[in-house]
Amino acid sequence: MHALVTGGGGFLGRYIVEQLVARGETVRVLCRGQYPELDALGVETVRGDVRDAETVRRATDGCEAVFHVAAIPGVWGPWQRYYSINVEGTENVLDACRAAGVRKLIYTSSPSVVYDGQPHVNADESLPYPDGDTYLCHYPHTKAIAERKVLEANGSDGLCTAALRPHLIWGPRDNHLIPRLIQRAKSGRLRQVGDGTNEISMSYVENVAAAHLQVCDRLQPGEAPCGQAYFINESEPVLLWEWVNRLLTTAGLPPVKKSISSSAARRVGAALEGVYTLFRLPGEPPMTRFVASQLSQSHSYRIEKAERDFGYRPLVSVDEGLAKLEPELRALAGT
Repeated sequence: MHALVTGGGGFLGRYIVEQLVARGETVRVLCRGQYPELDALGVETVRGDVRDAETVRRATDGCEAVFHVAAIPGVWGPWQRYYSINVEGTENVLDACRAAGVRKLIYTSSPSVVYDGQPHVNADESLPYPDGDTYLCHYPHTKAIAERKVLEANGSDGLCTAALRPHLIWGPRDNHLIPRLIQRAKSGRLRQVGDGTNEISMSYVENVAAAHLQVCDRLQPGEAPCGQAYFINESEPVLLWEWVNRLLTTAGLPPVKKSISSSAARRVGAALEGVYTLFRLPGEPPMTRFVASQLSQSHSYRIEKAERDFGYRPLVSVDEGLAKLEPELRALAGT
């Protein structure tokens, strides 16, 4: 199989590339930067942006399967930036797949596409998309628009599509979640939001990458995954702040001791959003309404549909993943 991975130089994308190479697939990567580690794997790299339709078409040519991982994450920034990358970039991928005769498109989505502001406990894929004005930031809104376009494209021009929704991806080489957590803890700015009883589903990065390959193998006309979205995470949720303290302990740092109520955090987030918008401040507010909700509410998801439709199963346990992550945690913490 000749496969394209958009965003193959990123956190999840690189693991997908490595697993594809390990099983002997021919892999091409579309990414904006230069990554020596990808060169060392022997993969072909096309440098460019998913917003450039011609570059996307060139990268897609000759591929049987496309893993569309590239996106702009985050909780702050202008609408047009999120829309151009997450939606228009995905439209470019869809157009390129049809033009090139690609048979399989696997889209990396997020559970936040169905987040309606309320806690999700043991939720499944029957959750509907909320109204557009319900979204608290542009990332989940644009990812939801793109996911719907991908799923609606299933069956067009011989293309089979599926979307995976991993929740809170963690593991070695993370350049976003873990480094920010450790830095805030070291600076004394990390506070528990809420009463600490909220459960969340976590997704170890190697398991998420494996899920992409597993659904790809079953993605063909008449098979269950076609046109479907799936939650992907560990089978059992964890208490978020108990999990955070376990990470900090593994890193050699003290547990979180300060806290703020969820309502207070939301008020602070709303105020900061207003200040950053009014004064056009650079960077990202230290708290937003979306972040306050994510850190204080339960967000746990069932994976029975993925288990049934394409045999998803986590390959690395939480304890094994934490052992792999420990050296990196200690390096980040300086302990």
